[in-house]
Amino acid sequence: MHIPDSFMPLSQAIVYWVIALPFIIMSMKWAKNELDEMKVPVLAALAAGIFAIQAMNIPIGMGTSGHMVGAALVAIVFGSPWAGVLVLTLVLLVQGFAFGDGGITAMGANILNMGVVSGFVGYYTYVVLRKSMGTIIAAFGGAWLGLFMSSIVCAVQMWIADIFPLVPGLIAMGTYHLIIGFIGEGLITAVVITAISKSRPDLLEDSFTDRPEKSKKETHA
Repeated sequence: MHIPDSFMPLSQAIVYWVIALPFIIMSMKWAKNELDEMKVPVLAALAAGIFAIQAMNIPIGMGTSGHMVGAALVAIVFGSPWAGVLVLTLVLLVQGFAFGDGGITAMGANILNMGVVSGFVGYYTYVVLRKSMGTIIAAFGGAWLGLFMSSIVCAVQMWIADIFPLVPGLIAMGTYHLIIGFIGEGLITAVVITAISKSRPDLLEDSFTDRPEKSKKETHA
């Protein structure tokens, strides 16, 4: 999923940076307005966990690899896709500057794929599915679809960069991440959301808990 610098011409990398920059700025504004002393440790713990799971790469071929992302999980926990963008940006910065994973010039593209696409698709899929399927299934579905769509965007970017043909790239990236999303991203997201909702429901936004409507009104009374 990480696109290395050598895979992308500088001219294209700059374009992706320009597109990603407003999302990064908005995520920072979200952090300024929404994070407090209780939420910061949770954000840090999720960032550390995502950093760790992204170290588990699965070779796909054509110089690429697949792995879990985690943006949807963060977005669901904090009730905002901007949280996912923020955490993935921080994780990718550390990976790129400290470990050379994904490189620097291509980081804008990687932030778009893993932070923006995965976070927004995953979160809003969760919001839609939760109305009819409940929190846990919705969290699974959101994380799964978010990961899949980010892999599709990644394949398109590498096709534009003339790294490999479009159809083989879509098949390779899409197929592997469908599987990774099912046994990894979706399952882990569902398990974490389940654990949080049972042990520390206060960490979740009020609108993302399974409490009855009556108890919500009583809480805010």
